[in-house]
Amino acid sequence: MKKVCLAAPHLYEERNEKITLDRFLNGEQAGDLEIVKFEKELSSYVGTRKALVLSSGTVAIRLALKSLGVKSGDVVFWSSITYPPSCQAILSLGATPVFIDIDPLTWGMCPQSLRLAFQQLKEKGQRPRAVVVVNLYGQSADMDPILEICHEYGVPVLEEAAESLGATYKGRMSGTLGAVGIYSFNKNKIITTLFGGGALISNDPSYVDKARDCLSENRNDLMSPIAASIGRRQLEVLAKRLERKKEIYETYRRAFKEIGEIEMMNICDYGHSNYWLSVMTVKRGSVVTSKEIMEKLKSHHIESRLVWKPMHFQPDFSDFPFFTIQEGTSIAEDYANRGICLPSDTQMTQGEQERVVKIVKQLFINSK
Repeated sequence: MKKVCLAAPHLYEERNEKITLDRFLNGEQAGDLEIVKFEKELSSYVGTRKALVLSSGTVAIRLALKSLGVKSGDVVFWSSITYPPSCQAILSLGATPVFIDIDPLTWGMCPQSLRLAFQQLKEKGQRPRAVVVVNLYGQSADMDPILEICHEYGVPVLEEAAESLGATYKGRMSGTLGAVGIYSFNKNKIITTLFGGGALISNDPSYVDKARDCLSENRNDLMSPIAASIGRRQLEVLAKRLERKKEIYETYRRAFKEIGEIEMMNICDYGHSNYWLSVMTVKRGSVVTSKEIMEKLKSHHIESRLVWKPMHFQPDFSDFPFFTIQEGTSIAEDYANRGICLPSDTQMTQGEQERVVKIVKQLFINSK
């Protein structure tokens, strides 16, 4: 039986092309040209002045933090729900992470919790060196209030848009609203450079130049010419991927509308999500849990995933501060307990998605 994947972009599904090595056998200059072209085409697509393509999104985060001046002893505010290896960049620089709860509607950083963190550090005579805002599962955080608070305290924002390439916020591309933004081209993202990959972008060229200067420390952090060539072709199919991702989300939303215990992730009207993953939550008190849904899907060879475990519950980060305005359970913890990422692969057929829906629905029917 064919396995239904969570999110695995395929190379050139809209074009019968094959990558060859021929163009890279003429020396380093030809390869460098592919990298330069990818950087320019990515900058043009998202509307920034400069881009730097790298070996991974994690490398992009580390270099972005360096470009913002983060060093040993500094404090960095970070959305608590994110991909765990991303936060290792803070520890590698000797800085201290402080985690911020998410907003229940946007799934991005909660502005009220962010302000609380600023206020409490100010009382201690401290302030963070940077704020890292994560655009979770393809949707932009509500950036205006976050940027307003950070501007008030004179702290730059790193927009962690690893999952949200192609999404928008009030007419601007996700990843372009902070001082620096990053994207990931890992094999499970909306476009991929196959071998891993990432990018750092900014409208202030000085940040990109500072990051590029740091590359002299490790040339392995650069994106390979082959990966850059793949990335250029992937940009050409991004628009179709965005359409397909939205279709998948809307199919789930319509199908589960009649089940009162299920809520799909809210899509905010201030912009367009890229619907990287279709995420649902099971309401409190439901007889069927998110873990039971995931286990049932797994028994049918269907891949799914629980919502990321909040960083302040991860072993490597549990001793660091966490701020929330909630009493009792935080929004991040609540969603991690009740959320599940459904199969969202753009190559998933209508029949495969209908099978996912049928299995989930049957669980709720059998529980009554």
